[in-house]
Amino acid sequence: MLEAPDAADLLATARESLLRKLLPALPAHLHYEARMAANAIAIASRAVSADPAPVAARLALLADDAASFAAAIRAGEFAPGTPRHAEAAVLLRDMARLRCSVSAPRALRDVGPGSVLPGE
Repeated sequence: MLEAPDAADLLATARESLLRKLLPALPAHLHYEARMAANAIAIASRAVSADPAPVAARLALLADDAASFAAAIRAGEFAPGTPRHAEAAVLLRDMARLRCSVSAPRALRDVGPGSVLPGE
């Protein structure tokens, strides 16, 4: 039986080839575009590897979906002082961490799992 590489492995290999083999062979005026493509591949690789299940499970405890959660926030259902404010705050923090882990992992470099995000 053949063992097929998974999507994250394929993306990592493509990015590595782009940066190490193709980029040096490209004319300088195409380096920016090649680096943009490599960054897009890195983001896609992190997206494939991300596990949104814990955040989705916590969201399901508070609302039907992200849109209804947002509507409930706008309606003041999770405002400071309300019984479920802390739960909503944890969910929002976890949603931000998940999104940053895919699109901007450096933003989380010095932020541990239990620590406060910058600006919190």
